[in-house]
Formats: sequence, structure tokens, C-alpha cells
Amino acid sequence: MSELLVADFGIDPALLAPSQRFCAEITREQAKNFFYGLRLLPPGKRDGMFALYAYMRYADDLADDATQTDLQARMANLEQLRTETRRALAATTPSTHPWRGWPALTDCARRFNIPLSLFDAMIEGQLQDLDFHIPKTFEDLTEYCYRVAGVVGLASLHVWGYTGGHPTERLAIDRGIAFQLTNVIRDVREDAGRGRCYLPMEDLARFGVRSAWLGNGLASNEILSLLNFEISRAVKFFDSSAPLESYLSADSRPALMAMTGIYRGILDKIAYSPMDVLTRRVRLSALQKLLIAWRTTRARRISART
Repeated sequence: MSELLVADFGIDPALLAPSQRFCAEITREQAKNFFYGLRLLPPGKRDGMFALYAYMRYADDLADDATQTDLQARMANLEQLRTETRRALAATTPSTHPWRGWPALTDCARRFNIPLSLFDAMIEGQLQDLDFHIPKTFEDLTEYCYRVAGVVGLASLHVWGYTGGHPTERLAIDRGIAFQLTNVIRDVREDAGRGRCYLPMEDLARFGVRSAWLGNGLASNEILSLLNFEISRAVKFFDSSAPLESYLSADSRPALMAMTGIYRGILDKIAYSPMDVLTRRVRLSALQKLLIAWRTTRARRISART
């Protein structure tokens, strides 16, 4: 059975333009590792990706709303967002919900024919993260990574344009998992401070590590071995998804190449000194990100001339 797709209807330009500016500003302020790559997209696709990111950020903010201390209330807010998303994207009239990104998101979903099921899956990822349980196995962790990052990769494919069908979609899922695994490794100290550990219980047991140790800043050979093991797994997902760019529309490849370069750069920086994640947030400088984006653009121009 084919998936339900958004209705084909136009968006009032008077509503669309300010909504797109709103989503662009959210992305610029909050998506430090994505913004440099997304700027390389042509305008229509760039606006679509900004809308997707702003939507994900809004859902994430609902899940983390400090004014809602009750878990059930936060989950109810996300379910309400799910309902409103389906209404806003499938209706023939503009949404009356106060979030300012709806016109931009609706235009993106309509223009690029994004299945509504992917937005449902994004909400499921937020609900899973909200009702957190430490993963027991690596399979549990990859399922979580799929829900919070892999489905975003699938939605992005519709914006970028691609060939190759399901095998290409699998590559996009693997790339999203590679990004999320990098986040998990980078954020072990911060997550431990919130009483969370996304590294699987079976891996902790394998290397004799207790999750509480990841938040105290103390190094050990056991933790080093664990981190190196998880780094190698993330590398495998980057490597397995390496052909992805070749199946994208030519005007979308530089953006993903730049985003991947930034995330792989973070992972490489962690691999050089894994214990740094216990004391600080490992990141690339703004200059390093700009250089990656510049090199990607330059490589594209050289390729186009040859």
C-alpha cells in the first residue's frame, strides 16, 4: 500500500516568506554543524532543509520543555504535535497553530513530496528519547539512531533528489546513524550528567565500565577501550555509506559532503584523543567548518570543469 502524501496546494507567499526566514534563523542559531553545509544548496532546497531542521528543533524543544516537569505532559505535547503535523501538511487551509514554521514546512513537504510517515517517525524518536532507557544492545542503539537521525536522512533525500531507490535510502540511514553515533560518543560526559548513557549495556559490561564513570572526568584504560570500540563502529557506518553522494542530484552533493566532512572531522578529532570527551565538548572551530565547506565547493567547481 502506498504511503499517504501531503496534499498538493499552494502556500500564500505573504505567509511563506517570513516563515522561511524564521526557519533559516533557527537553523543558523542552533544547527552549528549543519548550517555550513546547508548553505551550499540551491535556494529552494536550502529553504526546505531549513524548514525540516526547524521542525525537528521545535519537537526537541517540546520534549525538553523545562516548564513541563511531568513526563506524561511532555509526551502529550509531542502527540499533539503529531496530530497538528498531519493536519497542517494534509489540509487545504493554513494551520492556525502558533508555531511560525508551518507554512515553510508545508511548502517543503508538498514541493518535495515527503511522506507523512517520516514525520510520524520523527515524533516516535522524540518520544523514545523522552521515555529514556539505556540501550541493552547495539541493535537497540542503532534503532534509536534510526528514529532520531536515520529518518531525517530519508526525509532529506526527498529534498536533495536521488536515484537508486531503496539501496540509496539504506545508505542515507547509515549516514544518519554515523552522525548520531558521533553525537553519542562526543556527548558521553554531558549525557552522564543528566543521568543518561546511550552506550549499550552489553558494551559497558564487555569493557568493565560503569555508566557513572563517564561523568566524573576520570580516565581509565577500560573507558579508553570502550570509546575506541564505539569510535570504530561509527567509522564503519561512515564507510558503509560512502557511495551515498554519487546517487544524489549534483546540486545537493556539496551540502552533504560538507556536513559529512564536519561530522567525520569531529569523530577523527575524538579518535586522536578519545579521553577528551570526558572533560570537554569536542568540536571543530568555525574556521575549520568554513574550510571544509570551501574545499567542498572548490572540489565541485574543479570537477565541473574537467
